[in-house]
Amino acid sequence: MPRDTSRVRVNGRTLTVSNLEKVLYPASGTTKGEVLAYYLHIAPVLLPHLHDRPVTLKRYPDGVEASSFFEKACAGFRPEWVETVEVPSEHKGVIRFCMINNTETLLWVANLAALELHPQLALGPSIDTPTALVFDLDPGAPASLLDCCRVALWLRDLLLDFGLRCYPKTSGGKGLHLYVPLNTPVSYQETKGFAHAVARLLERQDPEQATSNMSKEQRAGKVFIDWSQNDHVKTTVTVYSLRALAHPTVSTPLSWQEVQSASEQQDASGLVFEYPQVLARVEDLGDLFAEVLTRKQKLPPDEQKIQRLAA
Repeated sequence: MPRDTSRVRVNGRTLTVSNLEKVLYPASGTTKGEVLAYYLHIAPVLLPHLHDRPVTLKRYPDGVEASSFFEKACAGFRPEWVETVEVPSEHKGVIRFCMINNTETLLWVANLAALELHPQLALGPSIDTPTALVFDLDPGAPASLLDCCRVALWLRDLLLDFGLRCYPKTSGGKGLHLYVPLNTPVSYQETKGFAHAVARLLERQDPEQATSNMSKEQRAGKVFIDWSQNDHVKTTVTVYSLRALAHPTVSTPLSWQEVQSASEQQDASGLVFEYPQVLARVEDLGDLFAEVLTRKQKLPPDEQKIQRLAA
């Protein structure tokens, strides 16, 4: 065995890890070993959000300042205990995705320098049935994370008018993600249509600060409410995933009080978390995103939706 590899036992299985001293985040000096340690410790709250979902890996073999690539098909050299699922593909027939259902698989993909984990909104066994609806709030400069907080609060209140609760998390970068748990039978056509309608309604209410238009030229100084993520060909970075930025930030669940306070205090700098802070938050607060997995909600009937959006 090469000197830069070693074997570890995880849940009774042997896992080969390599290059643990390799720096993946040069600005902070964060090594591959520290990345694996983070994923090992966050696994109890992360794994339920990945379980049985096809996951696209975003890999950075030489760190965040070098080239990267998305990997949908689960590597052929995977251990036999890595679970997979076949998903229909318009261009490739089917793609066999990895499913990250246990700690050893999580560490195996982390050892591939898969810093970012992007699951689908549906479970592999029910690939056409999303379990949640998501809004990706993306600020167009000079808009910022603070502007995303304001829009998130408006979205929260608007969704409550429909009887729907939503849950915020940071993107790990400059934006916010809002998840609307459903966990009831629904199609992507329904979730995408509803998300688009809500985004348009909010845009009509405040066109100076929010837009549903996908054109980048239309986003300057506004928060783009990206409704298009609600599609079987799209993925959104999972809660608790590292992000490949200069520093090892994490897509972190928030309380609505944190979002409200940031908006009132005109300062969202406290909503950016690196992985040591996230581990401490989980120790103190538990999984603020747990209800996304269990809360059952239904989109409003078409007639009610149309009447409300047309008002």
